[in-house]
Amino acid sequence: MSDENITQQAETQAQVQPTPLRCITGAVISGGLGYAVYSLMIAIATTFATKPIHSDNPMVVNIASAVRTLVVGVTALGAGIFGIVAIGLLALAVQLLVQQVIKPKS
Repeated sequence: MSDENITQQAETQAQVQPTPLRCITGAVISGGLGYAVYSLMIAIATTFATKPIHSDNPMVVNIASAVRTLVVGVTALGAGIFGIVAIGLLALAVQLLVQQVIKPKS
């Protein structure tokens, strides 16, 4: 009995059609998050650049350098993904608008 309810809810949620307004709203949210992550990445990179590693042990220097590179790289990856998603959602909004203009509902 509960399996039928879950199936019906899943089908209802899967049938929601994208609209240009929903795409633009998602693009604004994704772009905002991308900008926030980009700003965080710049702050992290600046902090790492102003605070050098103080050690004579080459292994410590290598590990610290690798960790710093990974941290900045992961934040850059996050910013890039959010940016690409925002661009894709804007492109989808344009496509939906063009489809609505070319083929109006009858």
